[in-house]
Amino acid sequence: MKDFQYQALPMRVTFGAGSLKSLPEEVRGLGLKRVLVLSTPFQEDLARQVSDQLGELSAGVHAEAEMHVPIESAHRAREVAKAAGADGYVAVGGGSTTGLGKAIALEFGAPIIAVPTTYAGSEMTPIWGLTAEGEKKTGRDPKVLPSSVIYDPELTLSLPVGMSVTSGFNAIAHAVEALYAPDGSPIISLMAEEGTRALINALPTIVKDPADAEARSDALYGAWLCGATLGATTMSLHHKLCHTLGGTFNLPHAETHTVVLPYALAYNAAHAPEAVAALQRATGAQDPAAYLRQLSLDLGAPSSLRELGLTDADVETVVELATRNPYANPRPVTAEGIRALVTAALNGDPV
Repeated sequence: MKDFQYQALPMRVTFGAGSLKSLPEEVRGLGLKRVLVLSTPFQEDLARQVSDQLGELSAGVHAEAEMHVPIESAHRAREVAKAAGADGYVAVGGGSTTGLGKAIALEFGAPIIAVPTTYAGSEMTPIWGLTAEGEKKTGRDPKVLPSSVIYDPELTLSLPVGMSVTSGFNAIAHAVEALYAPDGSPIISLMAEEGTRALINALPTIVKDPADAEARSDALYGAWLCGATLGATTMSLHHKLCHTLGGTFNLPHAETHTVVLPYALAYNAAHAPEAVAALQRATGAQDPAAYLRQLSLDLGAPSSLRELGLTDADVETVVELATRNPYANPRPVTAEGIRALVTAALNGDPV
């Protein structure tokens, strides 16, 4: 076994159907007095229910979270939090909402309690992202890591099937990159393999029966594991591409991850044999990249970046941004290689 380091992240996790009821206790346990409830406009009704449940512990609702956390949105939220006298935040929703909470915490350092309603996994990481002037920048800071996460599968029952699928593939993408990350470990590999297995087994059932509580629970469990692998390792080509596509072209986050994943995996596969072996075990398929591509299509996910809004004229910009700064990746990142990858994903070519 190779030598490795593993940094356990300081966080409390509560998992189970109906666990949202423990939120007030969680707030008090962190010594918080007034928490601002964050959400997207789409989930404002749920955020207000959470606020009502908190009673005097709530400093109000800010339902303006946006994809890719535009810096202007983060500034607005910080002002609202300051005006409300909030000493903490409850992020109800997916990656956009958790990302907004992190953007506030990055400046003020106040605790975040995450209540995920998707399979994004952001709640398990100390990674923040902000989009400014058409470019998404990311970083790591322990003060943006949520102090507490409440995983209540009942909150995912209303997640639309299409969003469930792409959110799930977004989570799988975290695990795939963790398997070939330069700072990976046997612990992370176990989590990544198990998380992938849980999601690929749960998603088809959710498509057939969105109200299947057991499948929803399994998917949330898988997303937790996949998110934890992202939080503990270095991001590589897949995430670099997706951040470029999202931050510069405003492509939808989870859908972009879903489309890019098999192409990025195929690009790296020959240079990451241990990662491929783990994914073969998780999927039962000899070619995991082709398997994930076909599974996403079978479950109704978008088939190409063109479908999401990217054009031929955008390819060179993606290539330039994705190769501008060096980053860890199993296979060397070259303009020629990225151009071929992005063009294939743009057109939805076979993997």
